[in-house]
Amino acid sequence: MKKIKILILCFILAIGTLAGQSVLEQTGHVRISEVNEKEIESGSKTIAIIGAKLVDGIGGEPLQDAVVIVKNNVISQVGKAESISIPANSDIVDAKGLTLLPGFIDSHFHYDFVKELPTKFLRNGITSLRDPGEWIEAYKAERESGLPLPRLFLTGPHIEMPPAAWPEDAYIVRDRKEARTAVNVLIDNGVSAIKIYFRLSLGLIEEVCTVAHKRGIPVTAHLEITDAREAILAGLDGVEHVTSFGVALLPLMEAQKYRQEIMGNNKARQVGRYDMWAKFDMNSPAVDSLIRFLAKHKTFVTPTLAAYEYRLGKGKNDTSQAKGFNNMMAFTGKAAKGGVEIVVGSHGAWVGYAKRGWSFQREMELLVESGMAPMDVILGATIKGARFFRIQDRLGSIEEGKQADLVLVKGDPLKDIKALYNIERVMLNGIWIR
Repeated sequence: MKKIKILILCFILAIGTLAGQSVLEQTGHVRISEVNEKEIESGSKTIAIIGAKLVDGIGGEPLQDAVVIVKNNVISQVGKAESISIPANSDIVDAKGLTLLPGFIDSHFHYDFVKELPTKFLRNGITSLRDPGEWIEAYKAERESGLPLPRLFLTGPHIEMPPAAWPEDAYIVRDRKEARTAVNVLIDNGVSAIKIYFRLSLGLIEEVCTVAHKRGIPVTAHLEITDAREAILAGLDGVEHVTSFGVALLPLMEAQKYRQEIMGNNKARQVGRYDMWAKFDMNSPAVDSLIRFLAKHKTFVTPTLAAYEYRLGKGKNDTSQAKGFNNMMAFTGKAAKGGVEIVVGSHGAWVGYAKRGWSFQREMELLVESGMAPMDVILGATIKGARFFRIQDRLGSIEEGKQADLVLVKGDPLKDIKALYNIERVMLNGIWIR
């Protein structure tokens, strides 16, 4: 019997090799990794960080006067000072008066060929990021620059039907076979997630999700003209942008009118989505029902509020846009309180109310303003982001055995989220970034 089992296992391995996939990939348990994993330098020192207030990223009670020991690139010990013996020859970092957190995970970053932007984000505490809709090749210059980079979890171009809203960032498909091919080609080229763009039909969304999930890869989407509930039932793991929920909140006739306007003129959504959101009643049964649905299906939501922020004053006087944005904020806060998995996405460089490189911190401010507790926002920037990426076994929290991606900030972000602008030091893979 033992020999038969060995023969069966060998046969499975052989078939997997012939198919170009490991057994893990075939069973849906693929190890998701960053495209630049082998390019990131690994720490070789023992480092003791002492005296900081520790926020572990998993919601535990903050630990005062903490000690974290890093050996090579791994967190080896975490605890209070009196319970840990510091290894001899450790590099000791006195972190009294500082808060130690896991490296931040940006769930929605856009590079857009802004030179050195990923490095700037890393120096501001973002140790991992996902660019949902950019060719892997676009990062070539940054990866060859010699500058330190965050862990790059990329989706490649978004999958869309013609006519593409952003042709240069699109992988165009027209039927199920092309959709299947697109997913497999992108995964074979190293993407860690699949991104669907808003013109893709519901049937093709289902096809993309089916193929991606068979290979253990999550799927997220910018929806805009598709009812989010239908797309989630078709298999989506995540939804990008709070505006993706507009159609799901409209009466059927109005939803179809808006959908047809956008399909006819891509630019109509720039103002149309604000006008639509300005009409919503955040206390309506439709809002409550949608939030219950999202919580039930454990859908990850990346609101990207900073991308839509609109404040009256300084030349801005459109009250409809201001009201629309306020309702987006209110929906996000209500969704968080209703148990929806909110993660933090910066939208990269093009954020109106943030200096370049600080849009992640601005997004965190807005999430607090929307009604989320600072601790919940930090969880959305750390362990929840890791779960969305499916890398929580090695990143997203300060726990023994995890890779050493850490951030030291001056002040207490649990009392004032703005403290996360006060970056003192950033560690990536056991090495302090210059």
